[in-house]
Amino acid sequence: MDHIHHIDLVVSSLERSLAFYGGLLKWLGYVIPGEIEGERGERVVYLNPVGADGAIGLREVQSDAHPVPYDRYAIGVHHIAFTVSSRRAVDECANWLRSQGATIESEPREYGYSPGYYAVFFYDPDGIKIELVHQPADPDLVREVAALRERVAQLEGRAPLSG
Repeated sequence: MDHIHHIDLVVSSLERSLAFYGGLLKWLGYVIPGEIEGERGERVVYLNPVGADGAIGLREVQSDAHPVPYDRYAIGVHHIAFTVSSRRAVDECANWLRSQGATIESEPREYGYSPGYYAVFFYDPDGIKIELVHQPADPDLVREVAALRERVAQLEGRAPLSG
């Protein structure tokens, strides 16, 4: 199966972003660092996942053509979403983000994009929007459980629980 091999992000401070992304991505298994020299002689650091492609590269800004913080509605990336293994991992990462003083746009919760879609949305130090998402392997089962919760709530005469 073909997929994204790597994404390079240009950041205002390589050291600050290495600390942020290094801490964040270790939760996702991106624990193998690699470094190259970029086409302009700049330092580029890749954070690679164990046993897979899909590295995230960081390089320091060399142009003032775009404003900081990043405007995701200008030409470029709107946001980057990473898959995590469980809702608990989403929640644990959100706790880590809070401890780092990261700006969380939307707290961890279920979103209606597909059954069981559970995510947190936040910003990196330069304002790039990031999402951590967990989707259950069996969306049909998620739909069935939600329907059963709703039916039980109706029978008990109360509002259904979300999630």
